[in-house]
Amino acid sequence: MFNKQLEPEDFYYSPEGYIIFTEKYHLKRGHCCKNGCKHCPYGYNKKTGTFDKDKK
Repeated sequence: MFNKQLEPEDFYYSPEGYIIFTEKYHLKRGHCCKNGCKHCPYGYNKKTGTFDKDKK
């Protein structure tokens, strides 16, 4: 089961104060949430609703 506690390498804050999850966090999570995350390692394209083939 995934540990819910965030580690320092799992995220950073944007200049506006939002939490931005890193690629490492997404890989630990184990699946794509399909929200178009900035560091999505799965290659999800929110505009097309598809996954880019060159990503994991």
